[in-house]
Amino acid sequence: MKSGNRDLLLLIKYEVPDSKAMELELAFLNDVLFTVENLHTFCFVNEIIDLNKYKIITKPHLIHQIIRERKIKPFVFIFNKN
Repeated sequence: MKSGNRDLLLLIKYEVPDSKAMELELAFLNDVLFTVENLHTFCFVNEIIDLNKYKIITKPHLIHQIIRERKIKPFVFIFNKN
């Protein structure tokens, strides 16, 4: 899977034998991050807290609709479920 270049800070406990091993590790991390960083996953792991309507929205398709709006109303927050 082709992913774009990004800056990653990688902290490791062991010494890497060579730069080839480090490049392979970074390529693997880029592939993993590319597959999990998408709008569907974002909508699944977050929820919307709407203080105007006193509602918590957890359905991914509704979260997607709110995020796609040009202007989000005041006191509508995106909150991570983690």
